[in-house]
Amino acid sequence: MTRKKGIAARLQKYWNTLGPGLITGASDDDPSGIATYSQAGAQFGSKLLWTAIVTYPLIVTVQEMCARIGLVTRHGLTGVIRRHYPRPVLYFIILLSFPSITLNIGADIAGMGAVANLLVPKVPAFIFSIVFTALLTCAIIFWKYKRIASILKWLCIALFSYLVIPFLSHTDWSLALKNTVFPQIELNRDYFMALVGILGTTISPYLFFWQASMEVEEIQHKHLVVDKHILSAMETDVKGGLLLTNVVFYFIILTTGSVLFSSGIHNINTVEEAAQALKPLAGNGAYLLFSVGVIGTGALAIPVLAGSLSYMMAETFGWKEGLDKTFSQAKGFYITIIFSLLVGLLVQFSGINPVRVLLYTAVLYGIVAPFLIALILHICNNKKVMGEYCNSRWGNILAAVTLIVMTAAAGVFIYFMLKS
Repeated sequence: MTRKKGIAARLQKYWNTLGPGLITGASDDDPSGIATYSQAGAQFGSKLLWTAIVTYPLIVTVQEMCARIGLVTRHGLTGVIRRHYPRPVLYFIILLSFPSITLNIGADIAGMGAVANLLVPKVPAFIFSIVFTALLTCAIIFWKYKRIASILKWLCIALFSYLVIPFLSHTDWSLALKNTVFPQIELNRDYFMALVGILGTTISPYLFFWQASMEVEEIQHKHLVVDKHILSAMETDVKGGLLLTNVVFYFIILTTGSVLFSSGIHNINTVEEAAQALKPLAGNGAYLLFSVGVIGTGALAIPVLAGSLSYMMAETFGWKEGLDKTFSQAKGFYITIIFSLLVGLLVQFSGINPVRVLLYTAVLYGIVAPFLIALILHICNNKKVMGEYCNSRWGNILAAVTLIVMTAAAGVFIYFMLKS
């Protein structure tokens, strides 16, 4: 009995150490991520499983750098750029990030509306999207950061349903293991579109801004003084949270590869087709399980997306910021959140297939991310900004590898796009 209590206490202690890193990692598997990974599995089976292994050290490296920037400087990423770099650099970053983040918000809202309509066909998808937008806007504006962070933390549980299905379906485990260890690369546009989409939705630019700003919120909320212990706790948080996102995305690809690819469904055009991957677990309730997952991860990701955009704008124009502040204390900050959600909502009325929008968002991120990673790498080697907490040699090597991989994948994809 004592041993069980000891294990429970250690698990509780570890759970309590998880904060911004866990929320960042879980929000990475948003509806856009689910759609991207599902399409990759349906189209290529288990051939892209290796990406879950390769991207883990890369995303950990980038998010750790962003978190360290927030902790050391006590400013978000945009705030650091504004204080230490020329204004054209700042405006270029905003010009790159604003459209992609807003489109991601719209894609997630549309995806949530589409799956809710799947459950209740009599209610149009756009009505559900409006309701979700209104509920999320009210929650972000009227709830304090501590409450939002706690709820976001528990919403992460919605991601675990995908881990069960490969064990219930006819999964070729030997082939899956082979494709996990040995990359199966195809030199064509569709393969690199899937690859860039996976890289973009996993190593997402909005997470860079969110991670840095949330670390600032954490140290201000808890009145922490940054030292090696705090940095070590941050690294544990980042590694644990991002391990969750990569385990889940591995199993989404494995699930859709085992169920959809094997059934001859190679292109996912509707949420119904994506939901079929969950039938081995839920049977006729697959739509319900899929809908709960998409709505749960959407509710988790949209505040992160809108919040990251709002931190960017507030730091750029010197507005008061923070989810702990009331609307009257940080009007510009919250107006940006409202504006981004309303603009995102318009995607619902564009007539574009929600699944397609989700996929295109991930690909756009994959093209934008290299520019931001290069700047983050420069910041983390700038002693005027980071002082004694600049990158280590291994940190620089991994960050450089991340930059090269992201740039090469995007470059090859653009080449195939121009060629076709």
